[in-house]
Amino acid sequence: MSTADAGKPNLYVVRNEPNPDREYHCDALASWFPDATEVDFVAGERVPLEEADGVVLTGSTAGVYEVDDRPWIAEAEEFVRDLVDRGIPTLGVCFGHQVVNSALGGTVEQVETTHALVEADLGDDPIFDGVAPVVVALHGDAVTELGDGLEVLASADHARIFGTRHRTAPLWTVQFHPEIEAEHREAIREAGDWDEREFSFADVTPGRVFENFERLVAERTTAAASETRSAVETAGTPE
Repeated sequence: MSTADAGKPNLYVVRNEPNPDREYHCDALASWFPDATEVDFVAGERVPLEEADGVVLTGSTAGVYEVDDRPWIAEAEEFVRDLVDRGIPTLGVCFGHQVVNSALGGTVEQVETTHALVEADLGDDPIFDGVAPVVVALHGDAVTELGDGLEVLASADHARIFGTRHRTAPLWTVQFHPEIEAEHREAIREAGDWDEREFSFADVTPGRVFENFERLVAERTTAAASETRSAVETAGTPE
């Protein structure tokens, strides 16, 4: 993990979209992290783990169960396990939520498609500070069995496992899309039907999950840098 004394943490946005006509959600997510480095995982790009302070995994039109046809998914699962082993703060969104759970032994299945604003029960966790319960759901797959070490952090009427966190690693996942705003509605309609419900985009707090994650990464990076400085100073003190 990088513990640079100055500047912002080294964040990486890992893009998982294989369809060039459906990259709007990756673009939207990346826009919330203007200082982050984007990595196209599908194209073979990889994150230099020794330089990463935090990683965000985007959504995808691919399903994690398509691993036989998309070998990069198996590599993505191995990547997730490396992130957990190294304790690198990680946030998985939609497909990111699913691949994290799958990588850790959970199950992801095709379910009824939901393209709508839905109300979620969000757990008490810093990742959800200031996050409104109305969120954007765009998925036809769902986690049906948790991965090892994960616990349910959010749920919705149509998805019992709507968000998770790891019990010991700095790892969070959400099935919903914190990056999506009203301006993306047309792109969503082009990708599939949009179900107008009783909620409005005015009820949504886009980007708040990302702001919280970035804050958590910064706090962790600062603490690590402080520990490193203290260890160096201690080592340099004559007995």
